[in-house]
Amino acid sequence: MQTPKKTAIVGSGLVGSLLAIYLKHRGHEVDVYDRRPDIRTIEFSGRSINLAMSRRGWKALEEVGIADEVRKVAIKMDKRAIHTLDKPLYFQPYGKEGQAIYSISRGILNKKMIDLAEQAGAGFVFESKVWDVDLPEATIRTGESENTVWQARKYDLVFGADGAFSRVRHKMQRQSRFNYSQEFLDTGYKELTIPPNTDGSHKLDKHSLHIWPRGAFMFIALPNLDGSFTGTLFMPFEGKNSFETLDTEKKVQAFFEHYFPDVVEDIPSLLKDFFKNPTSALVTVKCFPWTYWDKVALVGDAAHAIVPFYGQGMNAGFEDIRLLNHLMNIHGDDWEAIFKQYQTERKPNADAIAELSFRNFMEMSSKTADADFILQKKIESRFAEKYPGKWMPLYSRVTFSDRPYAEALAEGDRQRAIMEKVMQMDNIAEIWDSETVEEKILSLLEEMAPGAFSR
Repeated sequence: MQTPKKTAIVGSGLVGSLLAIYLKHRGHEVDVYDRRPDIRTIEFSGRSINLAMSRRGWKALEEVGIADEVRKVAIKMDKRAIHTLDKPLYFQPYGKEGQAIYSISRGILNKKMIDLAEQAGAGFVFESKVWDVDLPEATIRTGESENTVWQARKYDLVFGADGAFSRVRHKMQRQSRFNYSQEFLDTGYKELTIPPNTDGSHKLDKHSLHIWPRGAFMFIALPNLDGSFTGTLFMPFEGKNSFETLDTEKKVQAFFEHYFPDVVEDIPSLLKDFFKNPTSALVTVKCFPWTYWDKVALVGDAAHAIVPFYGQGMNAGFEDIRLLNHLMNIHGDDWEAIFKQYQTERKPNADAIAELSFRNFMEMSSKTADADFILQKKIESRFAEKYPGKWMPLYSRVTFSDRPYAEALAEGDRQRAIMEKVMQMDNIAEIWDSETVEEKILSLLEEMAPGAFSR
């Protein structure tokens, strides 16, 4: 058992709420602060991408005993549904039979996580903005605005779970030798809704993540419990086929009729939502250190915000909390040791999933509809099925495993180099399932030993 600590968590989002549950289960006193109103009392829409819960996320929920509650609001997706302009709809299974990711509405899950944290005994203080943090004293200062009198609140521990533009991290950045970077994509996103049929059923296959790949831009749709789909249009801010050029209802209607003809009729509020909902940016945030003494630590997006194209943002944040809990078991009351090992272990993995997420945008927007890419995935899947101890596809390694992200990145680079050679074989489209190809992969695995591509 640990000595109970008076703990403040800044941010009532998914990661902050999960951390509150873990800490309450350990007997700590927990207050969660958020500058926003209680999202359980307001409409939550227009700025979200549905979450894709995978093994890492489920494992963190299982260890604290709330996975079954969350499964009630999740929909299984065991495949991609690819909508191209020049061929019929087709499906790409995500992994082996039985493997799936799960679509969950961010708003619904966040409300449930706050409920579960309150049931565990955590206190929530909404509409209370943290303006400053005294790092050595673990004291936060809150107030209505930057110019009002702030109230000082002293704690033993402070966790920054306040997202990509974290106020807690902002204070830590003032330290000497604090490394920080943020990089925005030229691509942004806009939420659109595909409503259910009149009988409440889904208009599209409900157990698929639907993708309309169009090269520099794409549309995706993930199912919701009410029969609707949360759709997201990803496209450049400027240039040809960009948010900048879609500045009239006529242009938006023509754009969707040309590039997404099989779904445009399923979005009756397209024009209204397109101009009402914000066009949001996508950012990667990297920083280090993540902790200050034995007093303050960053978790989730506050430490490592990533773009959403691997569906791992929430999963990576939940994995932060599971590791912290594991380290509490090891180090007990030595919070300096807990924090030191936490950031040392997680930083390389956070950097790795940031890189993998960035790369996956190209796979989703372009390669999913590419014949060579589809053939390559078939070859990898066949080989992995026959030699599971020698080959785990990169997507499976990230999504259906809890091995380190850094290991997945290194092994993925090795596999990519191998497959580049395999795809150059003569008549590969005719011999892809032959022993010749199988033997080629086996020989390349020997030749390109692990470690040659590690980072």
